[in-house]
Amino acid sequence: MPTASRHGDTPPPRTGSSEIAILRGFLDYLRTSIAAKVDGAPEPQVRTAAVPSGTNLLGLLNHLTFVERSTFLGDKVTDWPATFQAAPEDSVADVVARYREAVERANDVLDGCADLGAPVPRPRLDRPAPSIRWALTHMIEETGRHAGHADILRELIDGATGR
Repeated sequence: MPTASRHGDTPPPRTGSSEIAILRGFLDYLRTSIAAKVDGAPEPQVRTAAVPSGTNLLGLLNHLTFVERSTFLGDKVTDWPATFQAAPEDSVADVVARYREAVERANDVLDGCADLGAPVPRPRLDRPAPSIRWALTHMIEETGRHAGHADILRELIDGATGR
């Protein structure tokens, strides 16, 4: 049985008062939280399914990397279920670094966006880009959902809690 350890919770962010500052502040808060859940998690538990669906901690972060890249950078994903598994040769540090790089690139795109109603400026010709508002809201929902899963999975691995 894992030894329970408790980390202090990080409270929700204090953001600016504009809609874009609030949305970006909460998204970055969730991004930081989920990356911290995976960073330092032990092998092989980090990639071992802890629930019948096959969900594992490393796979969640790998999936979110693809979602960030698809939503903000225009990358096309042809097999979404496959994104929930990290490659066997990928270390925890590799997956965390790729996620942080995708977030950084997404934030570079967002830094140039002032109008939440404008489409995400991504190079996808196969379908229209969503609005910045929709993309930010979707990423908050997607990242928040998987951060909750990650909280439970990490606690099952080594008892670590908190965000």
